[in-house]
Amino acid sequence: MANNSSFIDKVRRNVLLEAVDESTLKPILPKLREHHYRAGELIFDDGSETGCLYLVLSGTVRIAKKMRFGEEVVLAVIHEGDFFGEMELIDNRPKSAAAIAQTDCTVVPLPREDFTGLVKMSQPFQQSLLRMLSVRLRTVDEVVILQCERFNEAAQRQVEKMRKLIDASKSVNSSLDVDKLLGIILETATSALNADRGTVYLIDDVKQELWSKVLQGASMVEIRLPFGKGIAGHVAATGETINIPDAYADSRFNPEVDKKSGYKTTTILCMPMQNKDGKTIGVFQLLNKKHGPFTKDDEELLGALSIHASIAVENAQLAQQMVSSERLSAVGRMASTIIHDIKNPMGTLRVYAQVMKKKSPDAEVTKLADDMMKQIDRFVNMTQEILDFSRGVSSTNIQECDFGELIEMVLTFVEKDLTKRNVQLQRNLQFAGTVKVDQDKLMRVFYNIAGNAADAMPNGGQLTVITMPKDVAVAIEFIDTGTGMPPEVKAKIFEPFVTYGKKHGTGLGMAIVKKIVDDHKGRIEIDSEMGKGTTVRLILPINPD
Repeated sequence: MANNSSFIDKVRRNVLLEAVDESTLKPILPKLREHHYRAGELIFDDGSETGCLYLVLSGTVRIAKKMRFGEEVVLAVIHEGDFFGEMELIDNRPKSAAAIAQTDCTVVPLPREDFTGLVKMSQPFQQSLLRMLSVRLRTVDEVVILQCERFNEAAQRQVEKMRKLIDASKSVNSSLDVDKLLGIILETATSALNADRGTVYLIDDVKQELWSKVLQGASMVEIRLPFGKGIAGHVAATGETINIPDAYADSRFNPEVDKKSGYKTTTILCMPMQNKDGKTIGVFQLLNKKHGPFTKDDEELLGALSIHASIAVENAQLAQQMVSSERLSAVGRMASTIIHDIKNPMGTLRVYAQVMKKKSPDAEVTKLADDMMKQIDRFVNMTQEILDFSRGVSSTNIQECDFGELIEMVLTFVEKDLTKRNVQLQRNLQFAGTVKVDQDKLMRVFYNIAGNAADAMPNGGQLTVITMPKDVAVAIEFIDTGTGMPPEVKAKIFEPFVTYGKKHGTGLGMAIVKKIVDDHKGRIEIDSEMGKGTTVRLILPINPD
């Protein structure tokens, strides 16, 4: 190989040997051999002893050191005509870094004895070696300084991230009101990640939906999104993180949302909000980071914030449940006392009414006695229902009955009260047939809804009751011309102790209605608009079994 003129030319052009006299190199050249390495192949490892330095004839070689935490620091990249591995021969210590083929390369090992001989015999070799060592030291200094700067910048980013996380933790733990908390979490997340806007959703496990509150005008409006629908729904269902640097170039983004809102979405970061057990309880969706797309650092920060946010949400929900439970317990104790105190006098009044009905031949007296007994039963049953609800008691006496007769009986009874309150009752009863229901409890539902409708029309109005068949169910609609209710009230109307627009009442009426409808395996829906009235719609299966 030493006779190959191309090989000799390449060796002679090496920066370490180019000034060495040809006569000095002549006995060394025949002993040199080429070694070939593919890109990524290890030439020697950190801590090894090869007894050689290496001349690079072609390609590039990476000199790198692995840090304690596994990160590789590149100290130098050696190109064609340069050399590496000399420190072992100078200080007689193992290699202090690894050499890896950066590209396919050819190197020639120069053994220790030849290196030592050149040092002794050739002053140009000594000068070239010293000059290159000086260059290497300067280069390493620059690399170390650059690396220190990188570590410093990374440390500063981590400190800043920790500061943001601490501030965020303080903010998200500042309220036990879930609705207010959602706003705080969103504000904290958008500020920490420099996002323009976003939404924080919570998961409704029962309905398999995402829900949130958004500001529309001066009112907070609840929005709901099924699992799997849209980007947020997909994240809720899968637990994946979706980071989109260009919304309109991504098929998962629906541009119709922007068309409706007039907003221009550019970047999206959608992540699950997970609690300490790894369960997804909500979803973050942040839009349009300022100055570029969302980064891995943003994902890490939002992931860390997720733990604090989930703890705050679960604490707020638990606090609300505890308050509600305590209030229900207090109502239950009160209802129990009332039932105990009124049972005997109510029973006595009922007996008196029965006696009046028997002894009086007057039809008017008989009618008044019947009304009195119905009112007494209604009062006692209402108190008992409050007691049962507060105790979590749930029982139904499902029997077959004629639905037309049931609804007519209820409407005839409530019509008197509505007339006194200047409310006109309109009937549109299209359903005729039998249903399986708890007649007493369903009557209570109708009384309650009609009573609420009358309360919403303090100056009079009209209540229209419609029944119609709907597949294997019956649909009942109560449509009033009252004041309506704002979205934030509508969103909570089935929660205990929520009331609106009236001074009396326990705030349990619609919660009890919802419970009875659920016990019948039905559903209840409400449409309401301020100043235009409210529609309460019940869908009850004909046979709930």
